Amino acid sequence: MGDIKRKRKLFSRPKKLFDRTRMDEENVLVKRYGLKNKREIWKVKSAVSKMRRRAKALIGKDDKKQRAFFDKLNKMGIAAVDISDVLALTEENLFARRLQTFVFKKKLAHTVKEARQLIVHKNVLVDGKVVNIPSFIVTLDLEDKISLKERKVKIKPSEDDAIEVKEDVAAEEVVVEEVKE
Repeated sequence: MGDIKRKRKLFSRPKKLFDRTRMDEENVLVKRYGLKNKREIWKVKSAVSKMRRRAKALIGKDDKKQRAFFDKLNKMGIAAVDISDVLALTEENLFARRLQTFVFKKKLAHTVKEARQLIVHKNVLVDGKVVNIPSFIVTLDLEDKISLKERKVKIKPSEDDAIEVKEDVAAEEVVVEEVKE
């Protein structure tokens, strides 16, 4: 029973909660990327700072460890050749890799908010599997495998169809087809 791990916070709040310039910058990001709340920004800031810390720690290490770190970032879709590239990362680099952003950029949704709704309502497939997390980071190999789920269309007979059937009955040429779903 000792295997239960406590969930950690993935972000830390800003020191000054009511800083007008920071709030304005965050509002621009929320609007551009269709975020649910500021907490999503704080999580990404935390992730970027974690990557920067890792890069700083690798400055004195051997080439093999650095190469493995850069390969991991490149596979994620973040172009990093050396440590200065990682230190120059911004939150926008990670926001651009989110599933929500990709659904919007591939024109599967008209707005980023609509893209978020499609994802949350389980209408987006990534590599044939339903993904309902808007913050899902899309790797390079998954970029072309994003699609919308096929919709099942139920056709309701219109009034014109009913009239045609009656005419067919009057002409005694009745063809009945049952459609089973």
